[in-house]
Amino acid sequence: MKGVLMSLLKKFQKQKMMHHVLLSLVPVLLMSIYLFGWRVLLLLAVVTVAGIISEYAILYLINKEKTKVSEAVLVSCVLYVLTLPPTAPIWLAVIGIVFGIVFGKAVFGGFGQNIFNPALVARCFVYVSFPAQMTISWTNPFGGFPGGFGAFAGSTDMVTAATPMINMRDGLAWPPLGEIFLGTIPGSIGETSSLLILLGAAYLLYTKTASWKIMAGSAGGAAVLSTVLYLTGVQAVPPLPFLLSGGFLFATVFMATDPITATRDEKAKFIFGALVGLLAVVIRLFSLFTEGIMFAILIANAFAPLIDRHVKSFRAWRKARASEVTA
Repeated sequence: MKGVLMSLLKKFQKQKMMHHVLLSLVPVLLMSIYLFGWRVLLLLAVVTVAGIISEYAILYLINKEKTKVSEAVLVSCVLYVLTLPPTAPIWLAVIGIVFGIVFGKAVFGGFGQNIFNPALVARCFVYVSFPAQMTISWTNPFGGFPGGFGAFAGSTDMVTAATPMINMRDGLAWPPLGEIFLGTIPGSIGETSSLLILLGAAYLLYTKTASWKIMAGSAGGAAVLSTVLYLTGVQAVPPLPFLLSGGFLFATVFMATDPITATRDEKAKFIFGALVGLLAVVIRLFSLFTEGIMFAILIANAFAPLIDRHVKSFRAWRKARASEVTA
């Protein structure tokens, strides 16, 4: 057994940064079990196996001699599961991660070569392909003690309710800000607790794993636009609950900051983040999709190389102009 385990571990490409991301997600994962039951772990286990097999299979076909699965696939699997509804069917979750790993990452050549965030590619695919399973029914979370730690999943007669983001879009009331901040509200598996997401952000920043510039740009862009729209009467929801609801905070902290699919230039990171925040608000308010942040990041991923290029060109132009002036 030990030999088999060591053989499997050798198939993974070691990535210290991914260890930090996984560690930052542990509190969020524990909270998701408390809210929605142990089925979360079953879903995560099945998705992780499917994701590893998918990446290994594609890389094996590309290069049979040197086939190593990146530890980043573990992060992709965890992030993807945490963005799913608690009642998401296992078959749906598997289809999504296979699509995300194969077409969002492996076909580009594997880790470091992909343009789009694989977890978001997987989430986007199932979101648009299976809208009934992804958007219609949202289970109320467990409460009290032991919460979901004493149950496998919510019972079949458990009340279902719309998420705060859906209520906001439809002009209905939203929960108290305290409930939104703590996460005791209906929503995706790991996106409800703003408190734990912010703790994860603090750890990622402390370990220099994620860029604060992207986080600040995204939050700032969304806050400014949502404030303007609120003050002008276009948006009925105050900016703070608007930003803390849905998957905005989760995606901003853990997905927009993906160093592979985001901009590389330090100054360009502000622009990239701001683009994410602005697009998220626009898509949320003026489209049929409440998950604006998901599409916003994927769109920004596509523009990341262009943003890097133009920021560097502008810097070179300013340097040349300064040289002419001093000459």
